[in-house]
Amino acid sequence: MSTFLIWWLLTLVLGIGFMPLTSMLFSKYKDRGWMFSKILGLAISGFVTWVIVCRGILPFTEVACMLVSFGCIALNLVLFYYQNKNKGNSLTFDREFLITILTEEILFFVLFLVWTYIAGFRPAAYGTEKFMDFGFMAAMMRSVTLPAEDLWYSGEVINYYYGGQYYAVFMTKLTQTRVAETYNVMRTMIAAYAFVLPFVIVRQLWSDVTTKATKLVRKLGVVAAVLAGMAVSLAGNMHYVIIGVVWPFLQRVGLMAVSEISYWFPNSTRYLGHYPAAGDETIHEFPSYSFVLGDLHAHVINIIYVLTVIAILYSWIQLTRQNDESEAKINQKSEIFSPYILILGFFIGIFQWTNYWDFLIYFVVTGAVIVYRMILLYGLNTKLICKGTALQAITISLIGFLVALPFTLLFKTMKPTSGGSLIGLVENRSIYWQWLIIWGLPLAVSLLFLTFVVKGYQKGRQKRIEKFGGEIKYNIFEHVNKADAFVAILTMCALGLIFIPEIVYVRDIYEATAARANTMFKLTYQAFIMFGMCMVYTLMRFIVSKRRILKVFGISGIICLLTTFTYIGSAVFGWFGDVSDISRFQGLDATQFLEKEETFLRDAPAIRWLQANIKGSPVVLEADGDSYSDYCRVSAMTGLPTIAGWYVHEWLWRSDTNLLNGRVADIASIYTTENWDVLEGLVKEYNVSYIFVGKREREKFEDLNHAMLRALGEVVFEENDTYIVKLNEF
Repeated sequence: MSTFLIWWLLTLVLGIGFMPLTSMLFSKYKDRGWMFSKILGLAISGFVTWVIVCRGILPFTEVACMLVSFGCIALNLVLFYYQNKNKGNSLTFDREFLITILTEEILFFVLFLVWTYIAGFRPAAYGTEKFMDFGFMAAMMRSVTLPAEDLWYSGEVINYYYGGQYYAVFMTKLTQTRVAETYNVMRTMIAAYAFVLPFVIVRQLWSDVTTKATKLVRKLGVVAAVLAGMAVSLAGNMHYVIIGVVWPFLQRVGLMAVSEISYWFPNSTRYLGHYPAAGDETIHEFPSYSFVLGDLHAHVINIIYVLTVIAILYSWIQLTRQNDESEAKINQKSEIFSPYILILGFFIGIFQWTNYWDFLIYFVVTGAVIVYRMILLYGLNTKLICKGTALQAITISLIGFLVALPFTLLFKTMKPTSGGSLIGLVENRSIYWQWLIIWGLPLAVSLLFLTFVVKGYQKGRQKRIEKFGGEIKYNIFEHVNKADAFVAILTMCALGLIFIPEIVYVRDIYEATAARANTMFKLTYQAFIMFGMCMVYTLMRFIVSKRRILKVFGISGIICLLTTFTYIGSAVFGWFGDVSDISRFQGLDATQFLEKEETFLRDAPAIRWLQANIKGSPVVLEADGDSYSDYCRVSAMTGLPTIAGWYVHEWLWRSDTNLLNGRVADIASIYTTENWDVLEGLVKEYNVSYIFVGKREREKFEDLNHAMLRALGEVVFEENDTYIVKLNEF
């Protein structure tokens, strides 16, 4: 577990180093943004390193990562000096502040440790899309340039949103730890943050909305914060409760006919369009499923960044002066060069590299917050609202464009293979009652909360009419608490995200059988995160309300929400087994399955030889195969590029099956041809340095020409009928 401790210490160093910047951005937060300082430290240090490496200024090495990180921390120390010269924005360390950040740090450490312990019961980077995730990391670990060469399309760079895996590799190089272990430590760290960051956000929201409330009500903020952390990181949806718990119970007690359908924890993420099959299979995942399954995808790693953006947006609102209509014009300088504009533009930019869907989603969320701020600043002056909104949105877009430029200059946009419009109209919508099983609870809570806000507006308007008489201009936000308004904005955005996949979808290669899958997956994943925080805040607001009907609804809603938390227990024990039996603990090495799985046992020594003896990124040819299969295990585990890898993935990334099919045919020719000129020409064309012959190659190519392959060079490894040929220079 030393890797875990080293990574935790790194988060501590980054947090301390970036606290001056964070305390400025989160000046009204109780903890001055302590937990977010860790995220900002990682995001900024990693980004600066990435740009420097992409521009060829420094190689992507451990030393470069350290130099840049310490340089960024040094700049923060300069900022700390100037902050303390300006007493109005000094970073003080009073008792309450220290207790607050110590509490958060203990919570983070414990959750990070628990998740890391659980991951050790099934650490293998094998199954689902783990070959791709680990392969990206392994390829970047070998590379001193960025972007790294595509491990499944040699000669070309990775044409996918690799930013998330890059940050995992950045931390790996920074700490000089092993990628075989950090694959798992990265995902467990994200899981810990996914609890603590919502905890901080909702605690702050509750603190702000209950300023004038009783001491007991204010103390409920801790309860709300804990529930929010659980709702985002541990909860399932109501499908698990109804189909996985209630339904089997009714069958056992004889109130429901026994069916052959059994529940498995992934079922709650693949329900709409699957049962019954509707010709349009969808995906509606959520964080706890991702943390258990163990894929290290873009949408998982980006959780820490989207939560940071949400926290920054609320901090921005906190500092906004409310409804000052005296200013006749916008202060363009302060609005454009606001630190919030700069940092939001930065994150909008890196989202285009880490997870493009989040760029689209949070640009809209940011736009909604900007509009709200303009209303607070300029009342009902439509001209100023439109001008200010456009000015800030354009500025954020330009900053985001510049931040993403090192990525977008080399990225080739993925397109639907059938051509035509990128957006399609939904033909097979979800069955309404199934959709309500998934989204009925947050939908009901959201609509009641929005009604609650509007009622408050109507009540305030009536009071002003009674006081001043006549028809008056009334700003709906004038008497709405900023915390309520912010939650209302997030709530409306989340509602939009769950309704959009029922109307339109983004077309891709899966259109024939799963047209909406990717659109629903990426949009509703973020909706789940937003709902997790908003529902807890709303239900707790209802519980402390003076109206009995709201109290009843709040308590009922919390009970329903609590039932969804049981999902995590079912998923953990279903996937990892009995985690209380420490004798089953396997450690954190994501590659140890090579010696344990029968499929890889005979090839494992050869793969280990490549890991230990090959430097750089020479092309190592292996058999290509279908996505999600056991093929391409050599490239995935070593990061060494091969001519062609998982077919459907490269089809999606390249949008060109002709070139891909040509590579596949050439691989078959290399392994089977009896024509020396053809063989020599192909290995030259693809710059092949090693040829791997193992179990999968023997299975795929029955007429494999061993004699000619061996004649290409020297057999540098041979064991268990598996051998590696190092090619001569032709």
